[in-house]
Parts: sequence; C-alpha cells; structure tokens
Amino acid sequence: MNRTQLFEQIKKKKSYLCVGLDTDLEKIPKHLLKFDDPVFEFNKQIIDVTKDYCVAYKPNTAFYEALGSKGWESLKKTLDYIPKDCFTIADAKRGDIGNTSSIYARAFFKQMDFDAITVAPYMGEDSVKPFLEFSDKWIILLIHTSNKGSEDFQLMEMRDGKFLYEEVISTSQLWATPDQMMYVVGATHADKIGAIRMLAPDHFFLVPGVGAQGGDLEAVSKAGMNNQCGLLVNSSRAIIYASGKEDFAEAARTEARNTQRQMEKLLIENFKY
Repeated sequence: MNRTQLFEQIKKKKSYLCVGLDTDLEKIPKHLLKFDDPVFEFNKQIIDVTKDYCVAYKPNTAFYEALGSKGWESLKKTLDYIPKDCFTIADAKRGDIGNTSSIYARAFFKQMDFDAITVAPYMGEDSVKPFLEFSDKWIILLIHTSNKGSEDFQLMEMRDGKFLYEEVISTSQLWATPDQMMYVVGATHADKIGAIRMLAPDHFFLVPGVGAQGGDLEAVSKAGMNNQCGLLVNSSRAIIYASGKEDFAEAARTEARNTQRQMEKLLIENFKY
C-alpha cells in the first residue's frame, strides 16, 4: 500500500487507528483454547469487529515467534485474513548487517507480504537500505519510543547539542523519502512530538503508547498531524483485551469504535481534507 492509498483509507474511515495484534495465549479468553488454532481464532474475531474502525493492523512478531512453527502459521493466516484495504505492519524490530537485512526484507515483504516493518536504525544505513528495495513497502524506524528505557540512549546529547534521536531523524532522511519511511514516536512523549514533526514534516509517525500505556490521543494528534494526517496511532491491549471473557469481541468493537469516533472529531478539529 502506497502513501496515497493509505491517506485515502484515513479519509474514508475517518480514522488513523492501528490495532496491535499482540496476541498472548495466556491472556486470550479460555474458551478459545478448544480451537485448533486459538491465536488465529482470537485474531480473526478481533479483525471482524474492528476492521471498520481502523486503517492498520500491527502484529508484534514476538508473540508468534514464541510459539514456534505453529505461531508462524498463525501469523501468516492472520495476515492473509486482514482486509486488503488495511495497512499491515510487522512489528519485528529487525536490524542487522546488510546481507542479513536483505533476508529479513525478503521474509516479511515477499514471503509474508506485509506493507511495512519496524526497523532499528542503530547499525546504520547499510542495515536499513535492503528493506527499501521493495516497491510500495515501508520501513518504520525506531526513533523515540514509548518505554522508560528510551531515555538511556535516545535522549543522549550529541556534541552539536542535538539529542541522538534527532540525529537519527536528520541522517535517515538521506536514505529514503516520506513515501517509504515512517518513524516510531511514542505517545508517552507527547511533549516532543511537535518538535519531531518540525524535523520530519512530511513523514507518517507510528505512535504506540495510547491506551494501556497512558498516552493522550488528543495531545498526540494536535502536535503530530500534518497535511495528510501523518499519524497511525496504535492501540493494542486496550482494544484486544478490553474483556477477557466470552464477550471479548464485542468489547473490542466498542473500544475501537469509541477511539475512531474520537479520531474523527480530532480530524475535523485539526485537519482539513
């Protein structure tokens, strides 16, 4: 999915919601364990009730890798089930030397056919470039993440007074255009999103941390929107685990619908399309 198609979906659904499919066998409702593939059954029901309210899905591959080959099968079935009008993100956080990155890119873009993959940029350009060789595919660079430990390195001050994450933003813009590259910017750092938008005015931001992690959707939206919305705001636990009982799907629908309605209001207030 290219940038124009993504923007069209945002306008059509009046939403910039990304649903994180961080599916944990220990957290899904127990009645699903009777299914041959309970992970896929959970994902299938979540997708069925949220697809009208979101524009993207983001499976975190760790939850599937932990289950071995069966987990990979669940992930592939989930990816195939996601509607084609939804943007798909492999939250895999890959990043390695060039020839290994080439194999990772082939795995997620050719074998699995995700639209995007999260990439750690700290090994530099040659670890990122192989992911850019696929047309209409995206990399999403980890820039300023939502976890507390992000302060350990991302906020290190460089000799010129910039933070390390600011240096990564300015350098990475030499590698690809905003048509191929997004940035991960944590919602728990809403105070910095406006400054990051100044550094990257045309890029989409993938924003985790809204919902269970406490990020403020309104603050993020007001600070981060650009002339094509420019945001994919992710919510995982708050939606998919809205209920741990047999009504989990309906609870997820309600949470996704409420988030979409808030996003529609924020789009009207902050963004004219």
